[in-house]
Amino acid sequence: MTERKISRRAFIAASAMAGLAMALDWSKIDALASKIQTKKDLPVVVVGAGLGGLCCGALLARKGFPVTVVEQHNIPGGYATTFDRAGGKFTFDVSLHRMSANQELQRLLKELGVLDKIELVKIPNTKRIITPSQDIRISGDLKQRAMGLIENFSHEKKGIENYFAEIQSVIDELEALKTKGGGRNFASLYPKLWKIKNKTIAGLVDEYIQEPDLKESLTDNWQPFGLPPSKLSAFMYIMANASGANDPYYIKKRSQDLSYALAESIEESGGQILYENMIEKILLKANAVSGVVTSQGEQLPAKIVISNANAITTLKNMLPSNTLAPDYMNKINTYQPSIATFVVWLGLKKEIHKNIKNCQILVSSGRGSEADYLACLRGEVENVTPNVIIYDHYYKGYSKPGTSTMTISIMCGYQPWKRFESDYKAGRKADYNKEKERWTRILMKKVEEKAIPGLSSMVEVREAATPLTNWYYTRNPGGAIYGFDCTVDNSFMNRIKNRTPVKGLYLSSAWGNSGPGYAPGLRGGERTFEQVLEDLA
Repeated sequence: MTERKISRRAFIAASAMAGLAMALDWSKIDALASKIQTKKDLPVVVVGAGLGGLCCGALLARKGFPVTVVEQHNIPGGYATTFDRAGGKFTFDVSLHRMSANQELQRLLKELGVLDKIELVKIPNTKRIITPSQDIRISGDLKQRAMGLIENFSHEKKGIENYFAEIQSVIDELEALKTKGGGRNFASLYPKLWKIKNKTIAGLVDEYIQEPDLKESLTDNWQPFGLPPSKLSAFMYIMANASGANDPYYIKKRSQDLSYALAESIEESGGQILYENMIEKILLKANAVSGVVTSQGEQLPAKIVISNANAITTLKNMLPSNTLAPDYMNKINTYQPSIATFVVWLGLKKEIHKNIKNCQILVSSGRGSEADYLACLRGEVENVTPNVIIYDHYYKGYSKPGTSTMTISIMCGYQPWKRFESDYKAGRKADYNKEKERWTRILMKKVEEKAIPGLSSMVEVREAATPLTNWYYTRNPGGAIYGFDCTVDNSFMNRIKNRTPVKGLYLSSAWGNSGPGYAPGLRGGERTFEQVLEDLA
């Protein structure tokens, strides 16, 4: 392989990656849909009502396909849901902190018929990092961040400038890729993208920076990917940070509004959603999808199955044994489920945002990203870096007068909670609840000492969730929240594809090609929709 011409295999992979990056050509979509004259005879079943599944299902329903979504919960959304406490006095968002809502995403929301049903509000683009020795405010804007780092690390000025120039070059190539697409000369057209395809973000930073503290500052945003810098794909890190760097948004009033709007779009187009139900089997005929069997024993016909469930269960448990070729499954088996989370939701009897000015605060352990990651995996809650979100900075009236809404969250491995698994699933939760309470108190104490004085005295409502909670509501292995890990081996051109080897079976969640996040989840559903039309036309 040369820098000028890439192999056929790399070309196919590059083309697939380009397809995910490019804005969807809706005139092409309309033309494809018009070729399919038998839509009513092509029933679609969507496994799980997460954002990717809802998006894909809504697009197909709006094009005339009969769509049935099967969801184990009693509400749509997956992690994009909310819950109430204290009789509705507090409404907590399960996962949304911020999302990108660029022009392409807003166009998609319009095509889905939901843009006018939700309100996107731009939120502050700064965060505060409290370390054992410093209290730092950081802007999400790339230029402002570079300037701030140069002020603090003047001896690394040239390296900082070169690093951010490299990041901007990658972003520029991503923008060009959206309109121009790829090709066999991909490496020549997009040399910066080609350069980072096999790099971790730590490896990229190492090329420009010597100072350890500066390296930490440049890679401090690893938690939204669940991997430390030494393992995290540079491409995934840059793409996600670039897309949301200058346009962070929140959904007013909560993320549930988006999930409900997508569900309504499906139902308004003639589709249906079956709640408190699950898909147990995918039925095949001549290695093509023919139907599904639900947990209630009902058999539903299907020519297309869109799985928003985790890929492991979909490919290993739902399909008949030996359906997939060994080489395909060997590749799937190299991917690992992402880390989970431990989250504390707090409803406070005081408007703390008037005194605590930052919406996001990291209380750093001071031990570094790699040590933090290991502490998260091992359950060393005393040694981690809590992420604090004060939602009342997002828009006026987020909480009821005289109150505030906030969360404290950390990445969390499944192993520390595995010992409670059997009892938890059997409904015996005394020891589990005791440990959950211990973790909650440790995190609250750390935040109270470093960031929000008097926090414990303000708490009116408190709730917490562990990896087992995540498993209960999603059935994701280990309570994973980001699908498969975003390693170099599972990103960019190597990322798992949404098309599976089984005719009619597609992936649409973070476990598929789009990767983790709200905007990627929606875009992943959009791309799966496009692939379905291409395969049927």
